[in-house]
Amino acid sequence: MPDVTWEEPFCGEGNSCYRIGVDADGNSYIAVAGAEAAHLTDSAESLRQLIRDIKAGKADHLLSDG
Repeated sequence: MPDVTWEEPFCGEGNSCYRIGVDADGNSYIAVAGAEAAHLTDSAESLRQLIRDIKAGKADHLLSDG
């Protein structure tokens, strides 16, 4: 696994904790806390865009109960 600098976990209710990290090559990583070896990888710009889209409400439909 590349040398990833992981942020502290972001935790919701229960055990749903995620970690975001970056490496020296400009890649970004998202993983479930405790399972960092099974991560998703993309560019740092893709991670920035994902965060911007979430903040803009583009994922709000995932939060509804139905």
